[in-house]
Amino acid sequence: MDGLVIKRRPRLKNPYLICAWPGMGDVAFQAAMHLIQQLKAEEFAEILPHEFFFLNSSSIQNGVLEAPDLPYSKFFFYKRPSGLNAPDDALKSNLPADLIIFVSSGQPDLTKAEEYSRLIIQLAKGFKVKKVIGFAAMPQPIDYTQSPKVWYAATSQKIKKELSPYNLIELKEGQISGMNGLFLGLAKRQGLEGFCLLGEIPFYTIQIENPRASQAILEVLANILNLRLDFMALQKQAEFIEEEISRLMDYLKIGQQQEGQLPPIGEEEIERIKKSLSQLTRLPVSIRERIEKLFAQARQDLSRAHELKAELDKWSVYKEYEDRFLDLFKKDKDKNN
Repeated sequence: MDGLVIKRRPRLKNPYLICAWPGMGDVAFQAAMHLIQQLKAEEFAEILPHEFFFLNSSSIQNGVLEAPDLPYSKFFFYKRPSGLNAPDDALKSNLPADLIIFVSSGQPDLTKAEEYSRLIIQLAKGFKVKKVIGFAAMPQPIDYTQSPKVWYAATSQKIKKELSPYNLIELKEGQISGMNGLFLGLAKRQGLEGFCLLGEIPFYTIQIENPRASQAILEVLANILNLRLDFMALQKQAEFIEEEISRLMDYLKIGQQQEGQLPPIGEEEIERIKKSLSQLTRLPVSIRERIEKLFAQARQDLSRAHELKAELDKWSVYKEYEDRFLDLFKKDKDKNN
């Protein structure tokens, strides 16, 4: 399969395939990444990006333009605990299932979407995937402090019936935009069944990461597949983001009042809030904490640097930490001189 690199072939039985791309509120991507972290899923394959992604911007950090990188598209696997028999279908039996989790850090060019999806589907069929599960956001006229509900869309009446015990809201009409919706339709065309779980987000926050919606989706998934997941990191991140949104909302309300009344915060503070939000939403809090811990360990024992590099590569943030990483070796060299 041109464009698909399989680094190892895990032995999986009746696995489910979970797919996620960045989208509104970053709901799908963040849910999948949290799932990978919680299950300690292992990478085993990837789709090479050059045929499916095109560079269209460069990022700037501290006034310095960085060289752009193409998004990654990686496959991870999780095996159910040893000693448990593999269910014929986890959705019917409510037993843990083997999982293949596919995540991409960007949306491919949509003119290449079918070819790109075909690689994912071929891998899924090669591992005899039982069902495909997608994640997405569901914009609704709700307040950002409300607990999000979870909607669903299924590929068949049979799947709808199997999901009926989980008190989800059926998406009767409409569409799911981007790869988070398109892929499931393309998979159905190729004979794969599945469903998409959509977490509610407020209409006015679609460009702000929404960890609560990601958590709501994962809670449903954990119930369906009998998974044990810790949501502390998502909860902390959600609390921080909601506090920052509250400050921005207060500022906007004051700005609508009579002229001459000074706002509680100035433009510099607004920019600080925006910056802190953007920094936090790039990575879950727990991952940033793990990276800092690995830096501390590598400073004490340079042999741990390979573990740190692997973590930075896994989350595609090596460029952000490159100077600090290289400094580890400079300091070690200084010690030896």
